[in-house]
Amino acid sequence: MSRRPKYFIVDAEALPEVYLKVAEAKRMLETGEATAVNQAAQAVGLSRSAFYKYKDAIRPFNDMLHGRIVTFQIMLKDEPGVLSALLNIFAQSGGNILTINQGIPVSGCAAVSIGIETSELVLPVEELINHIAAQKGVIRCEILAG
Repeated sequence: MSRRPKYFIVDAEALPEVYLKVAEAKRMLETGEATAVNQAAQAVGLSRSAFYKYKDAIRPFNDMLHGRIVTFQIMLKDEPGVLSALLNIFAQSGGNILTINQGIPVSGCAAVSIGIETSELVLPVEELINHIAAQKGVIRCEILAG
């Protein structure tokens, strides 16, 4: 019986240093800053064995979502233009909107779920969430599924 992996979203500040070093070494290899595992591991102060032990266990959040369908759950103020401005943020970020579902506003707020395909995003999902959350009229934004 094969074990199905479990995934968690964890703030990088809470991770042990070894994971952060592995993630940085992987980034260096992907960008060409380092051409060999030994070079990347040395640059971040990590042993090769630790790199190989953890390399498949850690990936940046954005990498895990690239090319996937992500559903955002957003609480909006019931004001003219708020949803339109929100959709413009998705369009400018390169997110391909697949679904939009808005509930009937209650107490001046409306829940909206928006499903997007992420392969053409021009910024990390974390930045997209921050842009959405900073938009006038947005009360809350979170990823519901992805």
